[in-house]
Amino acid sequence: MWIVYALLAAFFASLVAILAKIGIQEINSNLAVAIRTVVVLLMAWLIVFAGGKHGEISALTQKNWIFLILSGIATGLSWIFYYRALQIGDVSKVVPIDKLSIVFTMILAFSFLGEPLSAKIIVAGLLIVAGTFVLIL
Repeated sequence: MWIVYALLAAFFASLVAILAKIGIQEINSNLAVAIRTVVVLLMAWLIVFAGGKHGEISALTQKNWIFLILSGIATGLSWIFYYRALQIGDVSKVVPIDKLSIVFTMILAFSFLGEPLSAKIIVAGLLIVAGTFVLIL
């Protein structure tokens, strides 16, 4: 089932780029991020309350809070830079560069989470990097 969710995430992520490029024409990219953030915030809390999960907030640990807050900061910075890049660059070039996050994530997962490193993963990462350069050149 995780593959279905991952494919849906990829599909909606592709819509983000197209819809954002159209939506940020002639406005400040930071304003666009702020508007997007409010929509995401409302959607996320609607889903939490609709699923009856809001009671689980009290079970969060200090570690949960710290890392979720840091993740939120990273998300915000990612969106701010992504929207600015979309505003001034071609979607077909910005998005592949943004997807280099896959390679950065792999490196960080090996370094900080102790995930296994294999030849297959290294080759896949190198192919992603090579494909990105082919697309942007």
